[in-house]
Amino acid sequence: MVRVGGVVRAALATLGILSTVAGVAEARQTPRGGAVEYDYLIRGGTVVDGTGSPGYRADVAIRGDRIARVSRDPIDAARARVVLDARGMVVAPGFIDMHAHVESLARRPLAELFLRQGVTTVVYAPDGGMPWPLGAYIDTLRAIGHAPNIAFFAGHNRIRQEVMGTENRAPTAAELERMKAMVAQAMEEGAIGLSTGLRYVPGIYSETGEVIELAKVAARYGGIYASHIRDEGAGVFDAVAELIRVAREAGLPAQLSHHKLMGQPQWGQSVRTLAMVDSARAAGLDVTIDQYPYTATSTGTGVLFPAWALAGGTAALKERLADPAQRARIVEGIKETILEERGGGDLARIQLARVGFRREWEGKTFADIARERGREPDLDFAAELAIEIQTQGGASGVWHVVDEGDLRRILVHPWTMVASDGGLDGLGEGHPHPRGYGTFARVLGRYVREEGVLTLEEAIRKMTSLPAWRIGQPERGRIAEGLIADLVVFDPAKIADRATFVEPHHFAIGVSHVLVAGEPVIRSGSLTGSKPGRVLRRETVRAGAD
Repeated sequence: MVRVGGVVRAALATLGILSTVAGVAEARQTPRGGAVEYDYLIRGGTVVDGTGSPGYRADVAIRGDRIARVSRDPIDAARARVVLDARGMVVAPGFIDMHAHVESLARRPLAELFLRQGVTTVVYAPDGGMPWPLGAYIDTLRAIGHAPNIAFFAGHNRIRQEVMGTENRAPTAAELERMKAMVAQAMEEGAIGLSTGLRYVPGIYSETGEVIELAKVAARYGGIYASHIRDEGAGVFDAVAELIRVAREAGLPAQLSHHKLMGQPQWGQSVRTLAMVDSARAAGLDVTIDQYPYTATSTGTGVLFPAWALAGGTAALKERLADPAQRARIVEGIKETILEERGGGDLARIQLARVGFRREWEGKTFADIARERGREPDLDFAAELAIEIQTQGGASGVWHVVDEGDLRRILVHPWTMVASDGGLDGLGEGHPHPRGYGTFARVLGRYVREEGVLTLEEAIRKMTSLPAWRIGQPERGRIAEGLIADLVVFDPAKIADRATFVEPHHFAIGVSHVLVAGEPVIRSGSLTGSKPGRVLRRETVRAGAD
C-alpha cells in the first residue's frame, strides 16, 4: 500500500500544497442574532483535503462559491441555509479529469456520467483535438451553461488539419507560421496549453521539430504540453523520449497522457518508461503522467493501418487498396499492428464500440464476427474486416491489450494523476469503453478499498490537488478556507464502478453530493439540473514555479 512517505511529501512540497487545514484556528464570531451565515453546511464527514494528508472529522461551511470554514468542532446547523448530511462519508475536493472527451458537452451540459463519479472539472481533448475557433465555442458553452468546469487545450491535430488537411508532409514556412498563430489565438482565447495526438492523422505526419515550434508558442503564454505519444507499443521508448525532448527544447511542462504499454511484447516495460520520467524530472524537467485504471484501450480502427495508407482520407485509401502491391503492404501492416500491440493475434481482444454503418456489430469482437461468417478468427480475416470497416468510414473499438502489472505500477507513481479518457456518451448509445462511467469510482472502490494498492488519501491527491496544480488552478483541488467550493461527498464503503465491457451503460454508485463553485449539481444522489460550471483559464505563470 502506498502511504504518504518521503517521495510523496517531496512531491507535495514541490507543489507547495502541504495543507495546514487540520490546524486552522477554530475561533469564529457567532453571527449577530443567530443570522444565517452560510449557504451550505456539510456536516459530520471525514475531510480528505486533497494533499495526501490523513483525513479528519470536520464540518465544511460554504458561502457563495467559496469554502468559508473548515471546523473540527461541530458548526451549528442554524447558521446555514441548507445542511448536507455527510455522516459516515468522505468530503473531498471535486475530482479533476485530466483527459476527457466531452465534445458533446453542449448537447449534454449536465455531464451526468462524470458528475456521478464526483468529477467537477473536465479537461477537454488532450489528444490534439479542439473546437475551432476556440473563443466562439467557449461563448456558445457559456450561453448554454454546463454543470462541470471545463478547461481546453489548443489541439495540434485540429490546427494542422485546418492548415494542411491530411497531407503526409512537413509544413512550409508559411504554413508553420499560420499554425503558430492559431496556437497563439487559442491560448489568448483560454487554452491552458498545447496537446498532440501523434498516433492519429494528421498529427502522425508531423516531425518533432514542428511540435517543438508550436509548443514554444504555448510556453510563452505559461502553457503546458500534453501528448498522446506517437507509439504506445513497440516504439514506446522513443515516443516517451520525444515527449521529454519537447519539454526540454520548448521549455514547458509536459504531460504523458493516459500512459500505458500496449501488446504483450511490451508488458512489464513500464519500469523503464517510469525511469525515463524520473530521470527527466531529476534533470530539472517538469514531466508528469495521467492514467485510466483499465487493461483495455479505446480508439478508432484507423490505428490498425500504416499511417501512410490513411493520408488523404477514405477515397485515397480506396485507391491504394485497388493497387495489389499497395494492398499487400497495407494488409501486412495491419497484421503486424495486431500482433505487436492490438491483440497479439487473439481477435477476441478487439471489440467494436461504435459502428455507424452497422449497429448490430457494436459490442461484438472480431472473433464473434468471424464465427458469424463461418470464418477462422485469424489474422487474414482480421485484415479483411479492418479494411471493410475503414473503407465505410471506420469505427471505434475497445482493445484488451494492457497488462495489470503495468497498470498498477504506473498508478502508484507519485506523479501519476487519474484521468478517464472517457467520452460523454448518451445513456444506451453504442457500446463504449466503461471508463467514461467508472474511472474515478473504480480507483476508489477497487484499488483503494478492495485491494489496497493506494491509500484513500493518496488516491484523492491524484484526483484533486495534483491535477489542479498541473492545469494552473491554485484555488481548486484542495479543501481549505477561502478556496473555491468544488466538492464531492461519497461513501467510501460503497463507491464503485458498475460499468463493464459487456454492459458499459451503468452509472457509478456511492456519490451523495457534488458541488461546483458552491452550488449542488448532485444532491442526495439526484441531479439538481444546475449548471454552475466555468471555463477555466490557466491562473499560474508556470507550473511548479508558483
